[in-house]
Amino acid sequence: MTRSQEIRPDIDDGIDRKVLAQLRARFLQINQGRLQRATQALSTRQQLVLKLLPLLLHVNHPLLPGYVSASTPAGLSGFEPDDASLAEVQRLTRSFSYKPRRGQGAAPLHGLFMMGSLGTVAQAEQSDMDLWLCHAANLSEQALQELRKKCDQLESWAAGLGAEVHVFLIEPLRFARGMRDTQLTSDDCGTTQHYLLLDEFYRTAIWLGGRTPIWWLVPVYEENRYEDYCRTLLSKRFVREEDVLDLGHLAQIPPQEFLGAGMWQLYKGIESPYKSALKLLLTEVYASEHPKVECLALRFKQAVFEGRLDLDELDPYIVVYRRLEEYLSARGDQERLELIRRCLYLKVNKKISRPPTRGRPKSWQRLLLERLTGEWGWQTRQLNLLDSRSQWKVRQVAAERRLLVNELTYSYRFLTQFARSAQVGSSLSNRDLNVLGRRLYAAFERKAGKVEFINPGIAPDLAEDTLTLVQRPSSETSGDYQWELFSGSLGAQEWPDFAPIKRSRELIELLAWCHRNGVIDASTRLSLHPGSSDLSDFELANLITSLQQMFALPLPLVEEAALLRSSTPSRILLLVNVGLDPLKQHSQMNLHMTSGRTDALGYSGVRENLVLTLDQVSLNSWNELQVARYDGEDALLDCLSDLLNGLPPAGPYPEVQVRCYCRNRAPAIASRVEELLRDLLDNYTSGKASRYLLQVRQHYHVLQLTPGQVSHTALGDLPALLEHLGAEQALFSPLSLDRYALEGSDLALILPLGKPQTIQVFYRLNEQSSEAELTVLDEHNALWRRRLPYRDEQSLLTPLQRFLQSLLYRRNAQLPLDDLSSDMPLEVLYHQLLPDAPLRAQSVERRVAPQAPISHPFYDVQAIIEPGDGRQRHVTLYCNHREFSELEYGRDLYRAVAQHILAQRAGGERYPCYITDLDLSAVLAEQQAQTVHYLRYKSELEDALNAALQQA
Repeated sequence: MTRSQEIRPDIDDGIDRKVLAQLRARFLQINQGRLQRATQALSTRQQLVLKLLPLLLHVNHPLLPGYVSASTPAGLSGFEPDDASLAEVQRLTRSFSYKPRRGQGAAPLHGLFMMGSLGTVAQAEQSDMDLWLCHAANLSEQALQELRKKCDQLESWAAGLGAEVHVFLIEPLRFARGMRDTQLTSDDCGTTQHYLLLDEFYRTAIWLGGRTPIWWLVPVYEENRYEDYCRTLLSKRFVREEDVLDLGHLAQIPPQEFLGAGMWQLYKGIESPYKSALKLLLTEVYASEHPKVECLALRFKQAVFEGRLDLDELDPYIVVYRRLEEYLSARGDQERLELIRRCLYLKVNKKISRPPTRGRPKSWQRLLLERLTGEWGWQTRQLNLLDSRSQWKVRQVAAERRLLVNELTYSYRFLTQFARSAQVGSSLSNRDLNVLGRRLYAAFERKAGKVEFINPGIAPDLAEDTLTLVQRPSSETSGDYQWELFSGSLGAQEWPDFAPIKRSRELIELLAWCHRNGVIDASTRLSLHPGSSDLSDFELANLITSLQQMFALPLPLVEEAALLRSSTPSRILLLVNVGLDPLKQHSQMNLHMTSGRTDALGYSGVRENLVLTLDQVSLNSWNELQVARYDGEDALLDCLSDLLNGLPPAGPYPEVQVRCYCRNRAPAIASRVEELLRDLLDNYTSGKASRYLLQVRQHYHVLQLTPGQVSHTALGDLPALLEHLGAEQALFSPLSLDRYALEGSDLALILPLGKPQTIQVFYRLNEQSSEAELTVLDEHNALWRRRLPYRDEQSLLTPLQRFLQSLLYRRNAQLPLDDLSSDMPLEVLYHQLLPDAPLRAQSVERRVAPQAPISHPFYDVQAIIEPGDGRQRHVTLYCNHREFSELEYGRDLYRAVAQHILAQRAGGERYPCYITDLDLSAVLAEQQAQTVHYLRYKSELEDALNAALQQA
């Protein structure tokens, strides 16, 4: 194309109207070329829509599409339909007869423009039509509502003809002042990018009818005094006001627009990086030039003034590319330049490595792309690779992902630095940047246990037709194993010769990766080489199905509200015994165990634990898919503790499913774990810091269900459990029991009965052995248990009753009289377990507290314990108020007391002696005293005294 003469008008010397007409003609020449290109790529029905829209907005006719009423604003400034348009509209309705708008006053519709990719090298079949309809400022609210309704009806009419149309109403004066009420394109991010949107409009919009922009007529070197220049053009009648409209200038672009645009494109780029990369980098170019930004619309206008009217070089996407190429070449950034070239090539989507379909001539887009790729030095191999993107699989996608993620990450860092250096970050934009950072982190950051997502809009489908799954030793010496995934169906002799597409230590980690990235879908066939595992084809198929059902793709969009908070689990899948047979020895010997004990955590007479491993797959509120593996003796407890600790403090709580597909007792195992988890969740979400007792094999586990700090203690046998339950508690701590825990033991009846502010005494008699067992749950639900000789209930319970009464007396005496209400007095309750031993306890029944008759005096034995050196304690005993101290008796203290007590008894009987009162105030000092402290010291003292009694 020959270059026209440069036009450089000087308004101070006067402007020739012919020069202005020549300028306008150049813009219209480019406009006509773009319109022709846009029309060529449309279907016949879509072409009809584009051709008739100006006419349908220009007139109101009851039988034409879009008719609302006779008063609906109609009439496009200076528009006169051509014969072809009138012929087409008469095909819609024969009764239509066009009448020119003469004598009806100024037309209320000032201009119609089309934005978007139509008419550009990137136009595609699915490209929509964004139309700006500029209207007069004096339209009433009712007139605007009717006009909006007419546009809505025209959009519906166009959709019926296969054209996606969006009409946006623009009032030029309000727009030029930066005032807008709605989004102005279907890809609009809001009101914060006024000048960047105007930049895009001026360099991409195709004029369809009405007035033309006065901006066309203002030279780039006059942009800084745009308003004065336009005023002169109009006041001196160089142009008529009814021929132009004014949407504003591009002399300056506020820096906050670059921040807003960058964040918007980065947000979109997380899902579709190819589509956003060009605009994202353009924003970087603009921001790096701030404050002297030469936006592309001004370059476009300068080219027109200089007479450079080559449609290819003025194509909006080529203009963008040339500016990016210039920027990256100056920086020597070849890797980013190659990425941008690929983005442009894929955006244009013309596969130039293949001949045109059906022998058609090459399109102008294809010819332009061939010229560009020739400039870039691309070879056939590279073109073939890009043209086969729809068939890209894991390896190609993973390589491309690295470059795209680097680009997005770099852009985020650039925007963050720009916000600081240009001081454009408001509290709102800082928050948006932080949210955006979290989106990037959630989408692309690698961390332990997180399943990497490798296909953010790179390839349409990564699913493989056939795959081979292999377990093999990690090395010859380590004893560890790994899982490998191969493309294709490979036999045992073949797969060692191929490189896997993915390796993982654990099977579920590998399967979760396959699912999240769509590598396995419903049609994929898997060949399995299970190695030393017990994995079967049946189990493998069910594991994949469970992942697909629990974490259905595509994942829902993460709302901003979720990113303002820390991530929390939303769905959890627990998979038990993956690739493991818990009864493998029995399976190998073809044995089937029959037992009344079917609990999966204590199965059969030998109480086997059938829950050997757990794999936890969780999806959190940021759409991060994470995998954790638990094995070993405490696998179940570790898994459940971590699961509970990961729950949000106030909900909502995740959906949890438990699945098991191993060879033996799989449904029972899954049901058992699910039931246990449900119990734990019920206790955990009650809001109280409770405890839960579970028995696995012969071992006991106590879970401390403190929100956010769940822990568990493993206890090897019953004595260890009793000692643990006897430890002091800072506050009352309820204790719940798993339904299989302590099966057959009277503790299973006692432990769940703890009450705050209550001391509960439980006794069980065994007349055959002349023994009784006393159990106490104190006010904080700590346990104390003691076996004693039994003669009658009175002699069994009264010493304990007297001790507890003296304890409560001391406690109340230490409370201030003016604040007794702050610490309610403790209640003491008595219960008997029935039937008596040695029969199995079946029930707990309340009993009244023992009442010692006044005529039956008791011998008082009081103890005072004081701290000594290190862990030593000093004991002073008072027998009926007579003092016995270590100062006087030393190591013979207990023998002296025993001899004194025996001397007081008729016949020197050696029945047990009981402590009736105990002072620990000096020992406990600042520590909060609870009943179990006193009972423990009471037991130690009584053991020492009674041993001395037997030896005296």
